[in-house]
Amino acid sequence: MSTNGGANRVAVVVNTLSRTGGIAYTQAVRTLGELGVPLGTTYPLRDPARLVETVRTAVDEGHDLVIIGGGDGTISSVVDVLAHTGVPMGLLPLGTANDFARTLEIPTEIEKACETIARGKVVDIDLGLCGNNYYANRASVGIGANVANAMSPGLKKVVGSLAYPVASAKGFLRHRPFPARLTFPDGDHPTREFNSLLQVSVANGRYFGGGQLAVSDSGIDDSTLDVTVIKHGNIRELATVVRNFKSTKLLETDQAEHIRTRRVRLETTPNMPINIDGELVAGTPGDFSVARNALHVVVPRDWVDGG
Repeated sequence: MSTNGGANRVAVVVNTLSRTGGIAYTQAVRTLGELGVPLGTTYPLRDPARLVETVRTAVDEGHDLVIIGGGDGTISSVVDVLAHTGVPMGLLPLGTANDFARTLEIPTEIEKACETIARGKVVDIDLGLCGNNYYANRASVGIGANVANAMSPGLKKVVGSLAYPVASAKGFLRHRPFPARLTFPDGDHPTREFNSLLQVSVANGRYFGGGQLAVSDSGIDDSTLDVTVIKHGNIRELATVVRNFKSTKLLETDQAEHIRTRRVRLETTPNMPINIDGELVAGTPGDFSVARNALHVVVPRDWVDGG
């Protein structure tokens, strides 16, 4: 663990066409400069499709800290570039949910986020891995994928923080129960088969889905993944699921099971899309593992690194 004082050339990458990106970019560049952060190249993106390419360019050009402005989907896109490079990431939380920032206790106010970057410390955290796709928070099949499909950019832009409740309602209405099989390559758990499920999630981070807590003692640096299985049921049982969906109380009901592991294979019938941090970028069958200490990130100085 080291302080952020070692950075010599800092890049800033922000999608300026997002809901708050343009204003945030201008404010962040000004504030970071005032705080003495040694800025190198700043990238006010007008084409979100160039995000990954731009971050890769920033690393190749020798920046030793890359500041990303965006939400959880943006973070999930760029961790593939930054994983195992040793180049730390600073974060300006500009998303709808900002679950990654919540996990790391990074303020959502731009000026305070800039202060964290200038005065914070660098820690290493785990990433989840689904096939060849790294992710920061969670991957899921079932309702979570339906919610991701309903979370259009237009919805986020129009209703902002209400996008998740609206998309969640759509996700429940569109859901169809599915069977699934979980196998554990390390042999730490027996194979599990389920006939009728609402969702299977494989979480790396502490929060997801707009503040939903994975498990009360989960962490983003504990070298494990938290698998949660939510079963289908009758109307009363489904009401319990809906009522407790964003609470760890869900795990106290008969409708949910929690399994902690380092590797798991998920198979469904039929094959289904996998939601990775809000983006549908894979499908079942899926092989999940934890990439220990894969990403360096700037966090507040009082954040506790458990790994």
